[in-house]
Amino acid sequence: SDAICNFVICNDSSLRSQPIIFNPDFFVEKLRHEKPEVFTELVVSNITRLIDLPGAELAQLMGEEDPKLPGANTTASGFFRSLISLKRKEKGVVFGSPLTEEGIAQVSQLIEYLHKNLRAEGLFRVPGNSIRQQILKDALNSGTDIDLDSGEFHSNDVATLLKMFLGELPEPLLTHKHFHAHLKIADLTLFDEKGNKTSTPDKERQIEALQLLFLILPAPNRSLLKLLLDLLYQTAKKQDKNKMSAHNLALMFAPHILWPRNVTANDLQENITKLNNGVTFMIKHSQKLFKAPVYIRECARLHYLGSRAHTSKDDLDLLPSSGSKELQPLKSQKRSRLDSCHQEETQQRTEEALKELFHHVHNMPDSAKKKKLIRQFNKHPTALTPGSDVPTSPAPRRTRSRSFSGLIKRKVLGTPVILERKSRDTTPEPVRVSKENVQLLQKCGSPAHMSQAKLKSLESQKEGSCRRMRARLLSKDSSSL
Repeated sequence: SDAICNFVICNDSSLRSQPIIFNPDFFVEKLRHEKPEVFTELVVSNITRLIDLPGAELAQLMGEEDPKLPGANTTASGFFRSLISLKRKEKGVVFGSPLTEEGIAQVSQLIEYLHKNLRAEGLFRVPGNSIRQQILKDALNSGTDIDLDSGEFHSNDVATLLKMFLGELPEPLLTHKHFHAHLKIADLTLFDEKGNKTSTPDKERQIEALQLLFLILPAPNRSLLKLLLDLLYQTAKKQDKNKMSAHNLALMFAPHILWPRNVTANDLQENITKLNNGVTFMIKHSQKLFKAPVYIRECARLHYLGSRAHTSKDDLDLLPSSGSKELQPLKSQKRSRLDSCHQEETQQRTEEALKELFHHVHNMPDSAKKKKLIRQFNKHPTALTPGSDVPTSPAPRRTRSRSFSGLIKRKVLGTPVILERKSRDTTPEPVRVSKENVQLLQKCGSPAHMSQAKLKSLESQKEGSCRRMRARLLSKDSSSL
């Protein structure tokens, strides 16, 4: 399944040297075109998570009902409304017609030209020459080639004609269906520590809501909106030259891209400020608004590559806690498999090293160092001591002999003399060893290097020393008497 995204087979040798462009929204666009109903339901379910849309407004957003717009039932401004509609009576191939790809291709020439002339002071505010604008408009409607760089037209002519094109569309660029949703997005504000609503805009949620809303725009509207907001963003960046800030540009374009058609400022009343501020926000954050949220990308990808498609961001938040491997992203599955394999290899190497170390210690000659190492192994049974291969029982607890002969036997023979104690609380009396006996012990050396003849000679020396000690004790006793 990863091969779908990682490899592109190209038989044209001239194109193989070109860089491969990865589209992170590939599955999003695929789902939008192949299953528009599933895609719309996915996006709208996340929009309603961010903003509160009553049943009628939600039905309008889904296109199930005709949008109810401000000023539709009033007659006070009928004269102005009829005047606006007269301006749109004459429809051309581009101007006054529904938005099409052909119309976008023609208008994109104006946008491309304005990108080269953003330093003109009062751009989009200062009107151009009406005669030149009509010539340019007719040329665009007829589809003839136009050389805007010839110097025949001024940047103000082109800017005014772009606004005219947007204003003559049958409905605003952001569509009538989305009007109420944009009003709700403008009301998204932060909450304080006590959960009370503040007047500070919640920019992160506003960006997320606009990203979702733009996903369900018609494809031509979304394409032209991106071109337009990019142009206005670059214009606002040069406001030190053209004196046009993002707010000033919003005042120029809000009536053309967001206001409902055939309405006036009196119809909108208190909503004008929200709409103007909303367009200002779009211009300032235009570089983030045309990226699908991460959870929408993941949902679309899982719809094609996974066994289950999730319908909201909350579902994806549950993925890390889910024990099912099929719900985990493919990258995390690969990473976990690699980590587990690495841990198993490391543990296997550690066990083999411990086994070799224990066998080495076990084959050492008997000594205090060997006993100390074995005790350390026995203290950590979980560290895979060679008990599994070479079963060894813990050494029996040895008790000290009260006699000097017992001490000699332990040193020479290397075998503990086990005595049964009457009780565990009793402790052996200390053995007094004379200087002569210590010298004798030093001569004994390690039991591993002694021969049987030497052992016999040591036994005889031991018996002789015992007789001498008894004789001395008897002589002391007799003298004391």
